[in-house]
Amino acid sequence: MSFRIRKAVFPVAGLGTRFLPATKTVPKEMLPVVDKPLIQYAVDEAIEAGCDTLVFVTNRYKHSVADYFDKAYELEQKLEKAGKTELLAVIREVLPRHVRAVFVTQAEALGLGHAVLCARPVIGDEPFAVLLPDDLIWNGRSGSGGPGALKQMAELAERENASVIAVQDVPREQTGSYGIVETIDFSGRHGAIAAIVEKPRPEVAPSTLGVVGRYVLSGRIFDILEKTRPGAGGEIQLTDGIAALLKEERALAYRFEGRRFDCGSRIGLVEATIQFALDHDDLADAARAYMRDALSR
Repeated sequence: MSFRIRKAVFPVAGLGTRFLPATKTVPKEMLPVVDKPLIQYAVDEAIEAGCDTLVFVTNRYKHSVADYFDKAYELEQKLEKAGKTELLAVIREVLPRHVRAVFVTQAEALGLGHAVLCARPVIGDEPFAVLLPDDLIWNGRSGSGGPGALKQMAELAERENASVIAVQDVPREQTGSYGIVETIDFSGRHGAIAAIVEKPRPEVAPSTLGVVGRYVLSGRIFDILEKTRPGAGGEIQLTDGIAALLKEERALAYRFEGRRFDCGSRIGLVEATIQFALDHDDLADAARAYMRDALSR
């Protein structure tokens, strides 16, 4: 089986309660970092990795995500008539023509594993990616920046013919907030996963390698998720599905190049906004000047 990925799943059915009242009407995936919503950064990363079918697992209330990726005829006509060609190109490049978006409804909030399972009719049984837009990963892409995290993982998955899970080092006192992996022969940036545990207490955590929101998974995970019973929080956990997958297939933990911003938290969104402002040629100088001034008060 080849692990070359062409399809990506975006679980976007969450309610985003940490950002209320803003997320009462604006999905958290649509919160902006400078001039793009979070979902756009994740989509760009998937397309860079070679994905041309994007599956958004949403709920019946989140129309704005679909609206964002739909064609805006009236807006395009106005921009075209006004001669604003640069802005016209920007909105047309939200989703390239060779890429299709598919929207699947998760009727009940039954966990990340269940959300991924909802995408099965579109994915089939082939390997695929999962991206959590809350995790914004920056690898200095302007100028001499490197490839996105998913592209790094996709290349490893194809080379090693195995599933790949993104990890980062986390403080031991925070293991209860992550899926944690135990690895064999971890060297450089990757190693085989021996075990994976959802949110273990620090004293029993097998390591401090925490799983973050990027996965390249074998299509076999769908059969396993169908049989996975609710775990932590009474939800069907993707971590539990991966743990069962390890009994049948090899999976690798990969410490990606780049910095992850937890944009599911308010401070993470602020940090990402600062970093991306500093990475914009037309904003960097003004952003630095303002920060120096603010910090001197």
